[in-house]
Amino acid sequence: MDYRLLGRSGLKVSALSIGTATFGGDGLWGDTDLKDAQRQIDLCIDHGVNLIDTANVYSKTISETIIGEALSDGRRDQLLIATKVRFATGTGPNDRGLSRWHIIRECENSLKRLKTDVIDLYQVHEWDGQTPLEETLDALDTLVRSGKVRYIGCSNYSAWHLMKALGVSDAHNYQRFVSQQIHYTLHSREAEFELVPAGLDQGVGVLVWSPLAGGWLSGKYTRDTKPTDGRQVRGFKEPPIYDAEHLWKIVDVLNEVAGAHGVSGAQVALAWLLQRPLVASVIVGGRNLAQFEDNLKAAELKLTDDDVARLTEVSQPNLIYPYWHQSFTAQDRMGAADLAPRCLCGPEVAIYLEPVRQLNLTKFRTVII
Repeated sequence: MDYRLLGRSGLKVSALSIGTATFGGDGLWGDTDLKDAQRQIDLCIDHGVNLIDTANVYSKTISETIIGEALSDGRRDQLLIATKVRFATGTGPNDRGLSRWHIIRECENSLKRLKTDVIDLYQVHEWDGQTPLEETLDALDTLVRSGKVRYIGCSNYSAWHLMKALGVSDAHNYQRFVSQQIHYTLHSREAEFELVPAGLDQGVGVLVWSPLAGGWLSGKYTRDTKPTDGRQVRGFKEPPIYDAEHLWKIVDVLNEVAGAHGVSGAQVALAWLLQRPLVASVIVGGRNLAQFEDNLKAAELKLTDDDVARLTEVSQPNLIYPYWHQSFTAQDRMGAADLAPRCLCGPEVAIYLEPVRQLNLTKFRTVII
């Protein structure tokens, strides 16, 4: 297992981490009970995983409770615990959001359920546009300085949300976010436009949630063998599929690469993510032990330069403004944060939009699109 620094911190996390949305679920995400959760955690620890991710709202707090029970036999020190706060935990007017009131109360509740004295990574689960960032970040800073939280992160922020939060932290000497937990897959690469460059520039590492696009990139489904059961056919909208043909083109190549290596499509999708810039850890889950076992093998899969190029090309998103304009006019003054998110493995690889094909980019190992 590879261990990577989490953003601009000294904390090292395993390249793959344990996702627990299935723990105690109602069947939509999964329904993993305590006994099966213990087996899954044991398996992951045996493979070198050192981070487990949850949230106070997963399975209506049951996920945290199961983790607390599963780690109560002395294994707590073998795993870093990450959890989240923001969404509704009751019906009252203050039972949601990122106010000081809600953050402090929910942190105390999470500590009790997790049966621990400290949360290693406490993440705000979503943006709150009604609470001043000064209040949110002061509350998080208080938790760190009191010893109840070690590091803080955000999730599902836009880049301007992230940059504003970092600016407030710097101005007031509050704790900074060391990580951003985002949705990032072969199918959903929007994060490469702003979030990844901002993270590179500011030292905010990436944790990836739902790296298999809700199962679409698991390798189980093709154009001709679509799901007949599960969350994809129960109205689950994460991620939204705006262009089915684009998805199936990605799946076609994904399964071809998987077949050439004799592995699952899931392993290929995860391995592609693990070589992207700034990715500290990819959060994997499973409804059963077999799914966890398969996903964990991605840490050992070595994709060739050609594999990466094919996957990157077929999944390439269209450039939005101002990036298509920069592709014409800013090539000579790109910085590291501009270059790294679109890096392809191999100097011979060139993926361009047609208007960019005439540009002389041979001096760049990194291909700019």
